[in-house]
Amino acid sequence: MSIHLEAKKGEIADSVLLPGDPMRAKWIAETFLENPVCYNDVRAMLGYTGTYKGKRISVQGTGMGIPSALIYCHELINFYGVKNLIRVGSAGAYQADINLRDIVIAMAASSTSGINNSRFINADYSPTANFELFMKAANYAQSQGIPIKAGNVLSSDEFYADDFDNYKKWAEFGVLCVEMEAAGLYTIAAKYNVKALAILTISDSLVTKERTTADERESTFSQMIDIALHTLI
Repeated sequence: MSIHLEAKKGEIADSVLLPGDPMRAKWIAETFLENPVCYNDVRAMLGYTGTYKGKRISVQGTGMGIPSALIYCHELINFYGVKNLIRVGSAGAYQADINLRDIVIAMAASSTSGINNSRFINADYSPTANFELFMKAANYAQSQGIPIKAGNVLSSDEFYADDFDNYKKWAEFGVLCVEMEAAGLYTIAAKYNVKALAILTISDSLVTKERTTADERESTFSQMIDIALHTLI
C-alpha cells in the first residue's frame, strides 16, 4: 500500500485513465466500465477498477497541477506496476480554429513548471507522448470519424495568470491549448520507461472567451473517453 492510494496489490490494472477531477473518475467508471470497484478514497481522490470489452482498466483522479499528478503517477508506476497511463482532461484553446469540445491529442507538452529545471541544468527537456499510444488513439479517432487536433500543448502551473494575454506568445509558436498536467506525466513516464498519452477536450477558449460549465466538464466529454479506452484495449 502506498501513501496516497489504499489499494492492495492487484487491485489496480496495468492500464489507467487519469482525469484530474475525482468526480470525473467516478463518472467514467460508472458510465463506461463493467463492474467498477472503488479501490481508493484517500483525500477523496477516487480510483476505480473495472473492465472494458473484457480488459481490466482503472481510472484514478490526480487532482490539478503537475505536483499533484506526479504523486499519483509515481505511486501507480512504482507501487502498482502500471504500464500505460492516459490523461483525460480539459484544456483551454489557444488557437482560433479550435472550438469548444474539440479533441486535442498532445504530441508534446511545453510547460511553465520548474519540475525539470533541477534535472536538466541550463537545458530544456522536451516531454513527449508515447508513439504507440499516440498512433492508436489517432487511428481509432480517424476510423470513427472523430476530428482531432494534434501537436504541442502547454502545461501551466498557473490557472489564473497575471498576464491574461500571455497565451498569445505560445499561440504564435503553434501551441494548441493549455492544461496543467501533461508535461509532468510525459516526464515521469519517460523516467520509468512506461507509456503515456494525454487526450484533452476543449472546455474553454482564450481566443473567443467561450466556456463550458463545471457539470459539462465533469460528465459530457464522452468522445475523449471512448478514444482513450479503445487506445488501451
